[in-house]
Amino acid sequence: MGFFETFVAWRLLRGVRRQKGFISLSTFISIAGVAVGVMALIIVIGVMTGFVKDLQSKILSVNAHIIVLKRGATLPDDGQLAREMAQVPGVVSASPFIYTQVMFSAPGNISPGVLRGVDLDTIKSGGSRALTVVQGKFGDLAEASPEDPPAVAIGKEMASNLNLSVGDYLNVISPLGSVTHLGRMPLQKSFRVCAIFQTGMYEFDNRLGFAAMPRVQEFLGFGRRVTGLELQVKDVYQANQVAIALEQKLGPSFLVRDWLSMNRALFAALQLQKVTLFIILTLIIIVAAFGIASTLFMMVMRKTKEVAILKSMGATRASIMQIFVLNGLTIGAMGTTVGLAMGLVLCGLLEKYEFIKLPQEVYSISTLTVQIQALDVILIVGAALAISFVATLYPSWKASRLDPVEALRYE
Repeated sequence: MGFFETFVAWRLLRGVRRQKGFISLSTFISIAGVAVGVMALIIVIGVMTGFVKDLQSKILSVNAHIIVLKRGATLPDDGQLAREMAQVPGVVSASPFIYTQVMFSAPGNISPGVLRGVDLDTIKSGGSRALTVVQGKFGDLAEASPEDPPAVAIGKEMASNLNLSVGDYLNVISPLGSVTHLGRMPLQKSFRVCAIFQTGMYEFDNRLGFAAMPRVQEFLGFGRRVTGLELQVKDVYQANQVAIALEQKLGPSFLVRDWLSMNRALFAALQLQKVTLFIILTLIIIVAAFGIASTLFMMVMRKTKEVAILKSMGATRASIMQIFVLNGLTIGAMGTTVGLAMGLVLCGLLEKYEFIKLPQEVYSISTLTVQIQALDVILIVGAALAISFVATLYPSWKASRLDPVEALRYE
């Protein structure tokens, strides 16, 4: 596209503005339609990306990247297997854990949950980096003497549901127990609440409890055994390759699962939702593209004389077509630029002020987070410009087919 086509296209657009005193209504509607579509895509895709990243971060900050279990059995808590796993390429650390389904009971209330036994090193470090202790001290889990009831840290939502605070006692009931002539008798023990934490994820805050591993082993009768090992890796997105290497090393008697396989259905559904929303909201831009096409048709009808004069002076059909394609792309680019700017500004405001709150029991997180990725922006801008370009082809082709003799006969 040369200087001649660019110059004439620009003059045609300027001519429309001079004729109307301002930009024509149809052109304004076309620009606004593209802008709204691009803005909606930027905001929705940014929110979906932020939601997935935030959910992923909260899951990984409490759960391990990889867990290693013995099929149908527990593991000895001697540290030997953990040291072997820590030597595997890509593994940062390996530590034992206990994970058991229990019922948390307080006077007049009961709540199902999970009791996790953590080692003393983790307790001394303050627990997982995602834990925000709102009452008490997480380190007190290791301070209780053997004569006192074991200490437990529970989530904020569980504490609210059971009407508990630091220093209160609750009963922990486990279905694991001894078999008697009356059937299996569940285990039950009184624990003292030493800390109340918050992760920002409703599922964890409502169902999760932490206790020192030796006290949980004593409660469950595990002796010096644990449920399994939890591993942290250098690159969370390569956890599946590390898990495959571990499976080959340990053999079929062990079960190795990475974080992605344990949450595959959740993240697959979120990714599908993101793609679906992208397709649906792209329809807004397609509708706006019809406005661009109609604007070009009206421009061709208003500029019939000018087009005929250009062709009679030697302008080729290709040049005429390029002129109107450039007009349509200019309208699409203006709408895309405005929509991109508005979308980024609104995403920034949403990220800074978090003025949209979510019910945690439904969405797991309390606020909308926004994350703008360069690839998403490139795809949205590219899709908007591509749709705008396609919308210009037919009106531009009609303009290029205009017969100058017929156009000037009655002038």
